[in-house]
Amino acid sequence: MGIGLMGRLASSWRKMEMAVNDTVSKSIVGKYFKLEARKTCFTTELRAATATFMTMAYIIAVNATILADSGGTCSQADCSVPENQTAASPDCMFKPNAGYENCVSKTKSDLVVATVLSAMIGSFAMGMLANLPLGLAPGMGPNAYLAYNLVGYHGSGSMSYQTALAVVLVEACAFLVISGLGLRSKLARLIPDSVRLACAAGIGLFISFVGLQIHQGVGLIGPDPSTLVTITACTTTDPLTGACIGGKMKSPTFWLATAGFLITCYGLMKEVKGSMIYGILFTTLVSWIRGTAFTYFPETPLGDSNYNYFKKVVDFHKIESTAGAISFSHFNSRAVWVALATLLYVDLLATTGVLYTMAEIGGFVDDNGGFEGEYLAYIVDSSSTIVGSALGVSPVATYVESSAGMKEGGRTGLTAVFIAAYFFFSLFFTPLLTSVPPWAVGPSLVMVGVMMMKVVKDIKWGDVKEAVPAFVTMVIMPLTYSISNGIIGGVGVHVALSLYDLGLRLIKWLNQMRKMVRNGQNQVSAGAESMVEII
Repeated sequence: MGIGLMGRLASSWRKMEMAVNDTVSKSIVGKYFKLEARKTCFTTELRAATATFMTMAYIIAVNATILADSGGTCSQADCSVPENQTAASPDCMFKPNAGYENCVSKTKSDLVVATVLSAMIGSFAMGMLANLPLGLAPGMGPNAYLAYNLVGYHGSGSMSYQTALAVVLVEACAFLVISGLGLRSKLARLIPDSVRLACAAGIGLFISFVGLQIHQGVGLIGPDPSTLVTITACTTTDPLTGACIGGKMKSPTFWLATAGFLITCYGLMKEVKGSMIYGILFTTLVSWIRGTAFTYFPETPLGDSNYNYFKKVVDFHKIESTAGAISFSHFNSRAVWVALATLLYVDLLATTGVLYTMAEIGGFVDDNGGFEGEYLAYIVDSSSTIVGSALGVSPVATYVESSAGMKEGGRTGLTAVFIAAYFFFSLFFTPLLTSVPPWAVGPSLVMVGVMMMKVVKDIKWGDVKEAVPAFVTMVIMPLTYSISNGIIGGVGVHVALSLYDLGLRLIKWLNQMRKMVRNGQNQVSAGAESMVEII
């Protein structure tokens, strides 16, 4: 009897679903998104959006954590002044300081909201204008470059957060012009294939290296005076440098992060959608338990403050520090122009390549190599970065996780609109999203690196001219802690190796010219002799 009841309920559900799908398909919404023309329906698009959001939602906590490592707009002025002193010490940003840590905590909340808003606006625009089932959010790679290369850990880099946002804005405007003129794909083809492929792998290694460190990730790797880096995962570390003081490989948070990493791996092995979210969720939930060795809320003033905000659960946080923080006051410097060129290069390669690949996966590419909505997709992709810079985050890009939704049958922009709706609802859970610890985010950074490494199989390792620039690009990025150094190194080596072929072609051309001149001279001499004989 129970089985019969379940069967009737399932039958009723299918009929209701078919009725809803039929109604929506014939409505203005269905006709606008071309549901019938692309052989999809309302519930399929909703299911596809759910799959995409579950696989890319990790970026909300991950992006905010990475960008907050730079300190954001916080400065020495936000540090608490010790007793018997009139001002905070210049290195207060790198030592435990309640005032500065509180500022960074608030900045992280701002960045969570900014990440959500930029993803929501970008995804919605992609759905409504380009009618493609693609989710957008601040990209992995550019966010690490901004946080660790440009601004530096807690502001130790070559420029302020405000100047870095100005770089992102100018780069986005240039990218929009390039997209508007239809030059995106043409410029991307000028980059050597070996360097282009190695760039993705190098960024993956760089991101993984970040995820393994003490301040930004699981804490497996730390500094060493003899070997520069070494294995740590210690129970006690130097709060300033992260160097191991005692208890190597005994850190409770490291082993908790390892468990979360294995959960993610097991899920991906079985192709479980949202596996990265499940790993982050497990580690985060356990870390929320107070009174443990791995709690994110220790019995300290800052821990108490964070815990009190966490207990609100639902709260709409208003951006206070990052929105509109763009500043051009220190824009004219060498570091700025290098950063501008690097971000533009990464956007040209990464975002253009991902967007085109997603179109191929979705079956949208025609025989001529184009796809419906291509021009508007490029415009939305670049315009979203302008919005992101205004909100205070790194460049926005199309996410490869959109393929998860397309595997579920997503074929129209309605999927992207639903993705935007999911991001909108997440705005109201800022207290939870800002309480995700670094050791919960670190494993996902490592996994992103794993996924980005798969492109190395396409590099022609048997060709030295292709292999050497690729290797230089990949190895320099993590070892110099700089994405731009890797790009410059790879392109430089490729140009240097190309000079050999260029020299050979030049010699060959000169020989040909000499032969032509000699033949011309011989013909002139022969003609002169003939004239003499005639005379």
